[in-house]
Amino acid sequence: MNKNIFSLDKLPLNQKAKLESIYCDNNIKRRLLDLGLVKNSYICPVLISPSGDPRAFEIRGSLIAIRDSECKKINVYTKAT
Repeated sequence: MNKNIFSLDKLPLNQKAKLESIYCDNNIKRRLLDLGLVKNSYICPVLISPSGDPRAFEIRGSLIAIRDSECKKINVYTKAT
């Protein structure tokens, strides 16, 4: 299967993608894992704050906010067309 891999900050609103990897500091990575951001789980951006940072994402039925600086360290993928 071909994948288009890119950072989470590039994912357009309301488009689902699967989580590929997280390259944050260990403390932040642990917190993201605790919130349900595990490999192959679906994530979808649903809201961008008025200032543009943070963004709200739906993951496993919950809504979580992630700063843009962390989004750049999280890789997601979609199927290649």
